[in-house]
Amino acid sequence: MVKLRLKRCGRKQRAVYRIVAIDVRARREGRDLQKVGFYDPINNQTHLNVPTILYFLEQGAQPTGTVYDISKKAGVFAELQPLRKEIEKNNWKGRIQRNEPTNS
Repeated sequence: MVKLRLKRCGRKQRAVYRIVAIDVRARREGRDLQKVGFYDPINNQTHLNVPTILYFLEQGAQPTGTVYDISKKAGVFAELQPLRKEIEKNNWKGRIQRNEPTNS
């Protein structure tokens, strides 16, 4: 399972974080799959690669609480809603077509 979580960087007393897609079994500073953003809590700066975050969320990645809050402030989930509605609409049509009885 993949999670979107913070990876600590920087020096002592001056932490900055990378937002990464990483396997759940990996340690905090372990090898990440891909860097998807940056967060500096001291200067309150964030930089997110929104298309990459949306890709991982569509594939089933789970964000941690902090990453969820950061993404929500940036409006990432507002962009995810139209995509989910489109997917649900297509799946619903597929279910109707499969469940129709055949006339024989």
